[in-house]
Amino acid sequence: MSSSFSQPSSSSSSGIVYALVSRGPVILAEHTAAGVGGGGNFQQVTQAILDKIPPNDSKLTYVYDRFLFHYISEGGIVYLCVADDKFGRRIPFAFLQDMAERFVAAYTDGEIVAASAMGLGSFARTIAHQMDYYSRNPAQVDSIRQVHGEISQVKDVMVQNIERVLERGGRIDVLVDKTNSLNNAAFAFRKRSTAVKRQYWWRNQKLMAAVVLSVVVFVYLLISSACGFPTWSKCRS
Repeated sequence: MSSSFSQPSSSSSSGIVYALVSRGPVILAEHTAAGVGGGGNFQQVTQAILDKIPPNDSKLTYVYDRFLFHYISEGGIVYLCVADDKFGRRIPFAFLQDMAERFVAAYTDGEIVAASAMGLGSFARTIAHQMDYYSRNPAQVDSIRQVHGEISQVKDVMVQNIERVLERGGRIDVLVDKTNSLNNAAFAFRKRSTAVKRQYWWRNQKLMAAVVLSVVVFVYLLISSACGFPTWSKCRS
């Protein structure tokens, strides 16, 4: 599937060349840097990525030829950008975090949930401004964030090749389905185990009660026979 995507041309741009905000796979706002050709290819690849992002909060970098696709997913909202691989990962993730803070400050939860595709397109101006700032001033951005102790720790962010999403998406779906099935099977097993333990506990209690009762009856009969049951005359004299 990946062979259907031609390499985007960005000879006149560097740094962050494309960015978007989405609610799950629904893109709410996006911007492509001026002078970047093949924006449609970026959109195709990013849509394939958005379709595979899990609902839980996560950070990830995908590699596609000489471009890196970085994203942060928080509360069901995805902030994604595309940058030249020479631009590294620290500045793009700082840009994404900045964009996330500005987005949640600009819109209410109700507006975000109710928005349709490209329904918050006005945010594209903010994306464009911050893209240009972070691309033109990476050293300044780095120094400012160092002063405030806000440099994102991206060394632990997983990096995957985009071909794994484009070519093996079906396998990912199958893996998720199998994981869910295993989780359900494990839950059912624990439930059955609890029921069996409870059943054996009651059986042991009944057996113990029967043993105690048998001992009491045996002792009673033994004493009764020695004392002359039923009058117990031998023990009275």
